[in-house]
This record gives sequence, structure tokens and C-alpha cells, in this order.
Amino acid sequence: MKYTRFKLLKIRLDQGVAFVTIDNPPINLLNAGLLGELSRLQTKIAMDDDVRVIVFDSADPDFFIAHFDVSVLAILPDEAPPKSDQLTGMHPICEAYRTMPKVSIAKLEGIARGGGSEFVLSLDMRFGAIGKAILGQPEILLGIIPGGGSTQRLPRLMGRSRAMEAVLGGIDFSAELAERYGYINRALPQDELTPFVEDLAYRIASFPAEIIAIAKKAVLTALEQPLIEGLMEEAYLFNQACALPVAKERMNWFLQRDGQTREKELELSDPTSKSNLLEEWKKWKSENK
Repeated sequence: MKYTRFKLLKIRLDQGVAFVTIDNPPINLLNAGLLGELSRLQTKIAMDDDVRVIVFDSADPDFFIAHFDVSVLAILPDEAPPKSDQLTGMHPICEAYRTMPKVSIAKLEGIARGGGSEFVLSLDMRFGAIGKAILGQPEILLGIIPGGGSTQRLPRLMGRSRAMEAVLGGIDFSAELAERYGYINRALPQDELTPFVEDLAYRIASFPAEIIAIAKKAVLTALEQPLIEGLMEEAYLFNQACALPVAKERMNWFLQRDGQTREKELELSDPTSKSNLLEEWKKWKSENK
């Protein structure tokens, strides 16, 4: 599938990974144009069987996404509309990325505040560069509250009290503090960030698309259902996965190569060993096409 007619997103496809660079000068503002392209991108990627993972980064060394376009908010009507019975604004776009059967990752090397923070919170994983990545919800400084999802996503990630600190304090979070609070997955030295994210993206993309989709759905269930119902859903999805031909092939290969023996299991756990289950599988697969 070709990704043409994108002006604010630079897209490169490689080995099942879509690398998407946000480029909306001067500060990567989350405006109508960028939101429109992010929406169109998720629609195309959702239909692209060749893409399993999406990695977002920025062309600007200082800004991932600065924040939502305040000039739009400043001219909203003086009278608030009634409560809607469906998602509006940027919520449908963020939910599309959260729920699509693809894995999405943010590689943060600059500022992601307000709507920028809320966009990355809707993605599956976030990794930040120490000394460069900054996240925050500064809306309270403008007399408003976050409206792109962070009041709902942050408590699920970091707990009520820390989410209150983020939303009501309007403070910036460094990569290290964001990691400690659960805002991001990991804070990494800047020179280690890209290799780590790329290795992870390629690793995930090497797995069968059906399994990626099932695994993501199972994890999302934990946030949407009580524990018992979630466990029953997990059992259902587990059985679906085990029935797939790709799963049968991998499990039989594992057993045939003595994977379930003391010696092989210890070898795989030895950090000095060159044995790598994923690489061994790839080699075997390429030799037995």
C-alpha cells in the first residue's frame, strides 16, 4: 500500500514497521491539518496487512507535538454544548490507535504537552530520551482541563493521586520522572533510544499479525472488564491463538529443537550464550520455505 498525499507526516515502511515522522513546523502544533493526517493514516494502516507496528517520532529536535492549537479553543462558543453520547474531537482518532490490531510506539525526543501528551498516551508504548523528552498537561494554566483523554488515561497508568498531580499541577515531567510515574515505559539515554525502539519494533513486527492482534486485545481487556470476565476473555483468546496454524508450527518447531529440555532452557537464559530463540526461528524458517 502506498502512503501518498501526506504533507505533515513522513512515512517509511520497513520489515513490517511503519516509521512515521511528524513534521508540522514551526512547533508541530496539533492542529486540524495534523489531526486530519493522523486520522487518515490510521485508516490506511488498519487496512494494510504488511504493517504490524507503527513508530512515531518527530522531525523537530525540540518538539514531538507541542500541544493542541489554542487558537481553536479560544473561539469556542460561550455556552457549552450538551453532553454527547458519542466520541468527539480527537477522541475517535486516539481510540482508533488504541484499539487497532497493530502496535503503536512513541519515540519521544522533545516536548509533548497537552494534546501532544494525550496523543502519545493513546498509543501502546512510549519511550523517552533522557534530557530531551518532556511531557505534561498544562491546560490548567490556561483555565481549562485536558480534553483529549489524559484525565481518563493517566489515572489508569499512574494511579489517582499522581494523575491529580499531573492534571492539577500543570507541571512538566522529565523522561526520568515520567518513567517513575508510569507516564512512559522507559527513559533511555538519547544515543540508546533509537536502537532500542527500532529493535523492539522489528522484534514485534516479526511475529504473526494474528498473534499480535490477539495479544493486544487480551491486554486491553484488563482495562475494560472486571477481573473474572477478563480471565474468561483471556481463556477464549488463548484458545483462539492455539488453534492458529502459525502457532502450531512454532510450538512444534520449539519441541523438535529440544526447547523443552533442561540444557536448552538454561542456554537460552545464559546472558553469555549466543543462543537466541527468535533468531533461531527466523533462520529455520528461511531455510524451510
